[in-house]
Amino acid sequence: MEIKTFADLIDWTRQLHAHLARCLHESAALNKDERASALLDYISSHESLLEKAVSEYQKQADQKAMQTRLYDYGVHKPISKNQACDTHYQELDFAGIAREIFDFHDQVMSLYDALIGKAEIPEAKELLEDLKSLEQHEAMRMASQIGSMNDM
Repeated sequence: MEIKTFADLIDWTRQLHAHLARCLHESAALNKDERASALLDYISSHESLLEKAVSEYQKQADQKAMQTRLYDYGVHKPISKNQACDTHYQELDFAGIAREIFDFHDQVMSLYDALIGKAEIPEAKELLEDLKSLEQHEAMRMASQIGSMNDM
């Protein structure tokens, strides 16, 4: 999948969340630390929900914005449904998992930030701002839940 339009970018983001959910789920079964395994399961289900939320943006977004071409966009590898999962999360402890997941979401938000500055039409800028807001809200919600789990 070559990312040429905002529709491609949103589909890539959706696939990224789906792939992460699958990899976290697989890692949860392999992690020997009960707390870390529970965290992986929680984040996996959260990523699945994010995939569905991003999918809704695909369906409801302004078509003018969705078909707008992206320029100066970095190379991002396509994600195949059959792509093997990186299960290195099985080796991480609770804090390591949390760090990596928040870093992942920070990277997605940074990507949206960079593209917001380059958006040429208001509809595209609004779409990116909405997606960034979704990522921010979900990252804050996840941080709250992870903090509660860590307190236990």
